[in-house]
Amino acid sequence: MPELTLLAWALLAISAVLVGISKTALPGANTISIAIFAALLPARESTGALLLLLIVADMFAIWAYRKHADWTVLRRLVPTVLAGLLLGAGFLAVADDAGVRRVIGVILLLVIGITLWRRWAAHRSTRGGTTVAPTTTGAPTSSSEASTPTRGARRAQAAIYGTLGGFTTMVANAAGPVMSMYFLASRFSMKTFLGTAAWFFAVVNLVKLPFSIGLGLITGPTLLMDLALVPAVVIGALAGRWLVARMNQVLFERLVVVLTIGGAVYLLL
Repeated sequence: MPELTLLAWALLAISAVLVGISKTALPGANTISIAIFAALLPARESTGALLLLLIVADMFAIWAYRKHADWTVLRRLVPTVLAGLLLGAGFLAVADDAGVRRVIGVILLLVIGITLWRRWAAHRSTRGGTTVAPTTTGAPTSSSEASTPTRGARRAQAAIYGTLGGFTTMVANAAGPVMSMYFLASRFSMKTFLGTAAWFFAVVNLVKLPFSIGLGLITGPTLLMDLALVPAVVIGALAGRWLVARMNQVLFERLVVVLTIGGAVYLLL
C-alpha cells in the first residue's frame, strides 16, 4: 500500500466518488480525479490506479444505461480509437514520469479550452438570435449545430475524436471530455448519451488493461490501494444515478472547469 498522508487518502476518496458520478451522471467530471491522482502519485502509476477504478464504475454505468447505446456510432469509432490507443501506448513506453505529467496537464487544458470555446460560441449564437436547445451537459447547442452532418463529416468527426480519444484515454484516462464533445455533436438524448458513453468506455478500458499491465502501470500496491477506494466509487456511482435527474449540471460543470484548470496548471508547473 502506498504511504500517503490522511489528507492524501481523503483526496483520493473524493476522486473515487467523482469517478463514480462521472460514469452515471456527468461524463467528463473525472478530470478532477485525473489531476488529483497525478498530483498525489507518480504520473505513470496514477493512470494505472485510476484505470482500475474506472472499470469498476463502468460496470455500474452499463447496468444503469445498458439499453440506450447507439451501436452505429460505436462501430464507427473502433478503428480510430484503436489507432489512438496504440499511439498512447507507444508514448507511455518511451516517456518519463515528468513527460507524462506535462502531457496530462496539456491534455486537460486543451479539453477545457474546447469546452469553454463551445460555450462561448453557443452564447454568441444566443445573442445573435439563433435558437438554442439544451444539451445533456446543460450547455446550449445552436440550431446550426443541430443540423444533420453529412456522411463525410461524420467520418471526419469519428477519425479526429476517435484518435484523440484513444490517445488521451491511454495516456491520461482523459478521454471523457473529448468524447463528450463527439457525443454531443451526434445529437444524442441524455440516456442515449450516457448509454453510448457507458459501453464505449467499458470496452476501451478493458482493452487498455493488458497494455497498462505490460507497461508496469498496475502493480501490487496499486491493487491494494484501489481495493480500499472501491467503496467510494460505488457510493459515487449510486449517487450519480440518483442525481442525474435532479442535479444542477451547469453549476457543477463550472466547478469542474475551474478545478481542472487549477489541477492542469499545477501539473505543468
